[in-house]
Amino acid sequence: MNKKFVLSLALVALAMTAKAQTHQEGMEYYEAGQYDNAKELLERNLNNSGTDKSISYYYQGLIALDENKKTEAAKYFNLGAEANPDYPYNYIGLGRIDLMGGTPKVAEANFKKAESLGKKDAGVQIAIARAYDSVDPSLYEKEITKRLEKARKINMKEPDIYIFEGDVKARNKDYGGAGTSYEMALNNDPNATAAYFKYANLFSQVNPQYGIAMLQRLLQHNPNSALGQRSLANAYYDQNQFKEAAAEYGKYVKNPNHFKQDEDRYAFLLFYGGEYQSGYDYATALLKQNPNNFTAQRYQFMNAAQIPSMADKLLPMAQKLYAAHLQDPKANAMAPIDYTLIADEFSKNKDLSKDEAVDSAISVLNNGIQAFPKNASFYKQLSMLYVDKNDMAGACKAYDGYLNNTKEPGYNDMIQAAVFAFYAGVQAKADPAAADKFYQQASAYTDKAAQLYPGMYRPEKIKGDIAINKGDKNAGVDYYINAIKKLESMDGDKSRYQSDAKAMYGTVTKAYLDKGDKASAKQYAQGYLNIYPNDADFTTILKDL
Repeated sequence: MNKKFVLSLALVALAMTAKAQTHQEGMEYYEAGQYDNAKELLERNLNNSGTDKSISYYYQGLIALDENKKTEAAKYFNLGAEANPDYPYNYIGLGRIDLMGGTPKVAEANFKKAESLGKKDAGVQIAIARAYDSVDPSLYEKEITKRLEKARKINMKEPDIYIFEGDVKARNKDYGGAGTSYEMALNNDPNATAAYFKYANLFSQVNPQYGIAMLQRLLQHNPNSALGQRSLANAYYDQNQFKEAAAEYGKYVKNPNHFKQDEDRYAFLLFYGGEYQSGYDYATALLKQNPNNFTAQRYQFMNAAQIPSMADKLLPMAQKLYAAHLQDPKANAMAPIDYTLIADEFSKNKDLSKDEAVDSAISVLNNGIQAFPKNASFYKQLSMLYVDKNDMAGACKAYDGYLNNTKEPGYNDMIQAAVFAFYAGVQAKADPAAADKFYQQASAYTDKAAQLYPGMYRPEKIKGDIAINKGDKNAGVDYYINAIKKLESMDGDKSRYQSDAKAMYGTVTKAYLDKGDKASAKQYAQGYLNIYPNDADFTTILKDL
């Protein structure tokens, strides 16, 4: 389209300045195929100084046609014609509606009117070709060809010619031909924004770095293009180049034509890129503009939680954030990390008793589980909160939830589950049936742990603990002896196992002393000292023997 036909040089200059908010960006988004974004910008900037309403209405009409809203489209095209009767494109829009309605003769009359107003505008011919193509490319093949020929006669270098041809080739899956056509458009007009974007899209899957390079070229020619900035930032994001994406989003969110929802992604990138102070500062700035910006509240808190100097400010932020979520859970939806961080702060609330603080954190995590029932980390965190309450039955149940939502639980997971179940059994000793149920669970988990890591002593040790707590000391000692054999055969540093070892060796040594078997007692006492030679208690025991 020949922009000079409709805009004075002053308006063109205004449209290209960094702070311009006119129809220009809406046009670019439409031509790039992003109709929703185009619609938002066209509506947002309709009454701004520098906006040509005849152009804005034309593109809004095209968007309405893409939504199959012919009545609404006709309204926009007529408004555009009223705003500027000499602007040809709105008559092309009305002609397209006529084609869709099965009255091609009426359409031709509108097209002729457009031609008379844009005799030297090759873009008019391409817009007419697109109208025919959008309705039935096979039925109107001759008309489309004729319009392309006319466009070339008017101006062979019109980029719209090659962009249209590229679009047709891309639709027919001739991607190489489409790329060539888009390149032709750029050779003729380095400022043809749509050609860069469409060219980049062709390579977004097969050669994303080439697509990125194409968007970089776009911004070299038009550094203030919100479409270019946003597209490049998203391209980096899709390739997990988060640092580059954050840098580009940092430019984009300063562009007055950015979308509010993209502020969320910028905040996200700052957080996950480890730019916590920058992320906090950015979210705080957004909250100054709108204190009810829930996303900004989320990222302010998330970033603050990673900054040690802000520890004393976290609880009020967590409370405010969670209150806003509860007020409208659908509109103020949270992600798993929000529940995790809020629960952590609630559990440390010194204004409440320990149990009250833990209960408030448990409530947050249970809310999180309702929203994300398959999130294993919630159950794991919940289990530790129950441990803080000394409620081992609750810890055991929560940890079962963790295991059930973990794809491949490992050895340590099974051992932890066994430990929770064992202590739940100890706490339930007043109810032997309930205690025995927990002990059975613990034993089953130790069996699974032993299957995953046969050489480890811990499963046997836990079975020994269970047997002793059930009153079968002899069986417990036998399990401990088996555990000791495995411990002694293990390679590497055993210092981290000393607490378990001391309990097992001590129990076995005492059991042999009770039987009057000093030799065996001495053997196990010495065995312990062979591994942990500086233990004063066992040194004394060995001397006494």
